[in-house]
Amino acid sequence: MSTEVTAGTGAYLTLDDGRPAVRFRRVHDLAADRVWRLVTDPDALAAWFPSRAEMELRPGGAITFSGDPHMPGSTGRVLSVDPPRHLSFGWGGDELRFDLEALDGGRTRFTLTDVLAERNTAARNGAGWEVCLAALDRTVRGEPAEGPRAGGIAAWREIYEDYVEAGVPSGAPVPGAD
Repeated sequence: MSTEVTAGTGAYLTLDDGRPAVRFRRVHDLAADRVWRLVTDPDALAAWFPSRAEMELRPGGAITFSGDPHMPGSTGRVLSVDPPRHLSFGWGGDELRFDLEALDGGRTRFTLTDVLAERNTAARNGAGWEVCLAALDRTVRGEPAEGPRAGGIAAWREIYEDYVEAGVPSGAPVPGAD
C-alpha cells in the first residue's frame, strides 16, 4: 500500500516497489527542450542544483558532482535518459528522476522524484529540494537566482521543521548544520 504525506510543495511517498521517495511537481512557462537544458547543462544546473554536475548523457554514463560546500565531490551514474523527457541518475545512494511533460502553450510539467536510500532522509532532502527548486523557479522566470546555497541554512531549517511537523520521516544528519 502506498502512503503519501504532503509537505511544502512536495510529497513524501512510498513507491509501488516499497522504496521511500520525495516528489515535487512544477509547471514552467518554458518548452520542454529549454527545461531539459536546465536539468542537463552543467552551467544551467549549477544555478539551482546542490552541486555542479558534469554528465555523460547516456545510460551508464559517468557524472561528476562538485562545488557543494557541505559535501565532498563524488561520482554517480546515469541510469536512464530519454531527451527531453526523462533523466535518472544515482547520487549519494539516492536515485534522482527528472520527468518532463510538454503541455499546451509551450509549457512543461517538471517532476523531480528523489528515491531515497534511507527513509529518515525524507525531511532533510525534501527541505533541500524546496530551496533548490525555488532557485529553479526564479531561473525559469528570468529572475536573478544566486543558487540554492544563497539562502543559507536558516531558510532550509524553517522548511525542514515544516516537513517534520507534517510527519515526514526525519533524523538523518544534516551536512553543514550538524
